[in-house]
Amino acid sequence: MTDDADDDGSYDERPSKSLRKRQSDDLQQLGEALIELSDSELAALPLPEQLRDAVELARRITAHGGLYRQKQYIGKLMRKLDAEPIREALEAKRTRERVEATRFHRIEQWRDRLLREGSDGIAAFAAEFPHADSKAIGKLTERARKEQQQTSQKVTPAGRELFRVLRDALSNAAP
Repeated sequence: MTDDADDDGSYDERPSKSLRKRQSDDLQQLGEALIELSDSELAALPLPEQLRDAVELARRITAHGGLYRQKQYIGKLMRKLDAEPIREALEAKRTRERVEATRFHRIEQWRDRLLREGSDGIAAFAAEFPHADSKAIGKLTERARKEQQQTSQKVTPAGRELFRVLRDALSNAAP
């Protein structure tokens, strides 16, 4: 019976095969995320030229088998480099997208509240955002409410304009 211990009685500290496989799969998924990026986002990342070329080639491959093999190759290239800067850049991108989505939903909620509540909603908005032009927002809100009553559309041209004004007002607000 053989013992895996070294001469001094300690065991080898290499990662297990399953851990290496999980790490490899993780890097391949990271590489696949690179394929989904826009050209400008990809250009902003600190990638070696060989990896950048492999990602750009993967974008052009349409055959399932060929794309699978290219993704495998990208995963292999990823194992040869420090993936942390790439991982951090992708996480920063996801964070920006989440913040932007939250901001967009907040603007929609204010627009819907203004349209639903009228002058009470305008007063609440003015209290929360005193720098905003509440008089212009009030006029737009009334115009959008009238347009909604006259048509069956939920979002009207005045409603879209109200959204833009709210977006500007919330952008100028302190975070």
